[in-house]
Amino acid sequence: MNDLRQRLARCVSLVFPDLKLPEVYSASSSSVAEWDSMAAIILANVIEEEFLVKLDYDILPELVSFDLILDYLKNNNGTS
Repeated sequence: MNDLRQRLARCVSLVFPDLKLPEVYSASSSSVAEWDSMAAIILANVIEEEFLVKLDYDILPELVSFDLILDYLKNNNGTS
């Protein structure tokens, strides 16, 4: 699980390079001004490439924080 968390942190850091690591782990659309709809799509693309998964874009509006994305990946990627 730690590896999953670290890999997701790298993805978030790529999309939001100004965030420090503690901010990455607590990042959300309400705490990161740059996290708009375009950034969400870019983040989804980066995650798909990193984890070799296809995200369901219908649920993208629900994936509005690091923790929610991590939970989604754990539950839909066969990773515990």
